[in-house]
Order: sequence, then C-alpha cells, then structure tokens
Amino acid sequence: MQRTCCQRAEILVTSADVRRIAAHTGLAAGESASFVERRPPADPSYLEDDPDDPRWKLLTVAADGTRRMLKRKPDGDCVFLGEAGCVLPTDVRPLVCRLYPWSYDQRGLLGEDADYCPKTALQPPQGRMALLLDIPVGIAEGWRSQLYAELESDLRSR
Repeated sequence: MQRTCCQRAEILVTSADVRRIAAHTGLAAGESASFVERRPPADPSYLEDDPDDPRWKLLTVAADGTRRMLKRKPDGDCVFLGEAGCVLPTDVRPLVCRLYPWSYDQRGLLGEDADYCPKTALQPPQGRMALLLDIPVGIAEGWRSQLYAELESDLRSR
C-alpha cells in the first residue's frame, strides 16, 4: 500500500507554525515544544543546493545541518496524524502541509507534484489531487508566499 505524505515525509515547520500549533493544542511553544525537534533530514538531498530555488537550503537548514521538523510516532507517522487524517484544522497545519501536493519555489507555484503525491491512496484515484483536496490556486499561492516570509523571518532570528 502506498503511504501518504503524513506517513513518509519529514514535515518542515517555521517558528510561526510552531506557535500556531501550540496555541491550538495548548502545548508549549518554542524549540522545546513536545511536537517539534531539530534534526538532520533523513533525505540527504535536503542538504544540497537547489539551483531552481537557491535560497531554500539557506532558509531551511541551520549551520549545524539540522532542520526544524515535526516529531514522528514510532511507526514513522506524523505526530498529528489521526485515524481520519490530520487532527489539526487547516489554518493551524504547517504551511508545507497546507501546500501539499503543490510544488513551488520562491518565485511561485510550479504545479502539482505528481511523482510525490500518492494519488492512488485516495478516492477517487482519477483527477488532480489539488482539486480533490480542494486547494484553490490563489489560496495555495498565499500559503506559499507566507511560507517564504516566515522562513525569511526565521533566518533573520537565527
């Protein structure tokens, strides 16, 4: 069975994502939050420079090679994955989760990431995942813009 992004992806979070989640859940915020940790990415490609998005590595990877990410359960699932999907409301979810399955860079949305998105894991299997998940382009673009603004803010505060 194909796993969903919540079961296999490392979820990058901004400090503002952490504050939104903490406010919603009542959990402590900051780098000591029980649901977030700094760790090197399991996929070493995240440590490589991206010529199509040259600031991405600078914005997401600290000097020590770690990224701020949501913790995972022992089975590898996201800590906020419940029986019926994400337990966080859309406006509280990390921005990278809200943007899924859109691919993007600092300049804008690039389209649906067909290789990464497990379309067969959801019904109906035909059609665009973005339409299935009901993510209008304008809203996705707003989230993308917000993501980069929050990453820039985090970089300034490092």
